[in-house]
Amino acid sequence: MYSIAKSVARSPVPRNCSGHLGCGLLPRTWNGRIWTPRRGVATVKGVDKKLVEKLPLAGIRVLDMTRVLAGPYCTQILGDLGAEIIKIEHPTRGDDTRSWGPPDAPYIDGVERQFPGESAYYLSVNRNKKSLGLSFNNPTGISILHTLVQKCDVLVENYLPGSLAKYNLDYETLSALNPSLIYASVTGYGQTGPYRDRAGYDVMVEAEMGLMHITGERDGPPVKVGVAVTDLTTGMYTAIGVLAALYSRRDTGLGQWIDASLSDCQVAGLANIASSGLVSGKKDSGRWGTAHASVVPYRAYKTKDTNIAVGGCNDKLYGILCDKISKPEWKTDGRFVTNALRVKNRDTLDRIIEDELKTKTTQEWLEVFEGSGMPYAAVNDIQGTLNHEHVLARNMIENIEHPACGPLKLVNHPVKYSRVQPKIRSPPPMLGEHTDEVLRELLDFDEAQIQELKDHKTVA
Repeated sequence: MYSIAKSVARSPVPRNCSGHLGCGLLPRTWNGRIWTPRRGVATVKGVDKKLVEKLPLAGIRVLDMTRVLAGPYCTQILGDLGAEIIKIEHPTRGDDTRSWGPPDAPYIDGVERQFPGESAYYLSVNRNKKSLGLSFNNPTGISILHTLVQKCDVLVENYLPGSLAKYNLDYETLSALNPSLIYASVTGYGQTGPYRDRAGYDVMVEAEMGLMHITGERDGPPVKVGVAVTDLTTGMYTAIGVLAALYSRRDTGLGQWIDASLSDCQVAGLANIASSGLVSGKKDSGRWGTAHASVVPYRAYKTKDTNIAVGGCNDKLYGILCDKISKPEWKTDGRFVTNALRVKNRDTLDRIIEDELKTKTTQEWLEVFEGSGMPYAAVNDIQGTLNHEHVLARNMIENIEHPACGPLKLVNHPVKYSRVQPKIRSPPPMLGEHTDEVLRELLDFDEAQIQELKDHKTVA
């Protein structure tokens, strides 16, 4: 195989620099000062201000070495905000979730592929990205990544602690190549601590870090949350960390290593429940289903056909509920006149409220409660949510065109801005869809060199 002879460093090395390109590393200092290599389009400098106003991360380039959920969710957020995301995937398998169907969006272009379509799981967290099919278990693939790193602002990875060091893709190595690189590591239990070498899976962290214990019906077993909330929370926290590091870099010129773990983010996500435990010193109040430990009534109740959630969160709102269900006498009932008494007599109050709510359908109660100022909501299934009039009015479902699957619907970016326009600019990429583009336009490879990489199965 030919050796990739392209310069590892695009910027010239100062004459009195003690480093050498042969080792593949650049020195951290020059004459006692941090030396930051000059990079072109991978910084916001020179990017059209009007484009940045529309997409605040325009000009930021992210090397995405993540798969499954937490990491891809982080990079998708950055991509929605305008960053260029280059997703590194195994040349034949790709992201693990490509095979996590059904359901799959079927291919309609007549091309036979290893998968029956694009899995719904993969489609959910990979929009606004480019896919580079690259194997880095060989020197050529590593060399390509080393060159790419010098053209990127951010790298996000979710491998086990220490596992990328054997490929010279660890933070210490890559920060020497690019001192301004922000390197975010997403793991199950972090880079330190007795559990650092454990693989991170959402369900296991939900169990280990308390969430599963407090989720479920009062007398039922612990259950996991319906979506991988620990993964998603970690993805969001990591995106926040990347943004903060980018902000800091404006003044220092230096990147840093972000250590984000599912376990830490889940502990932080316990919020008031954790605070209650710290203040009281007690275990916890157990599982409450849809109810609240210290506010009654505040839960989902059965109706004639489905379920409805209502909240009498204070005396005034409780009074509104009583009036709306035609039981005004409950407002002055000695068992229920204060929230403390309602909590004490929870079982009785919940039973008689549900008895009343079961006399009408959910839709009928929605019409009764409309405009009352009291919190209430239908308990919708997923299709009811995706077709909800408010969801559609807020443009949360976007219609896109996929090159192999045709028309698709995806959930849109949730935050609205008065100036910027985060949106789905491109569909989740096919495996290796942008390999040629990245190698040719970003790394200056010619067609013969790209073909040789393909012949040796380094890229796809």
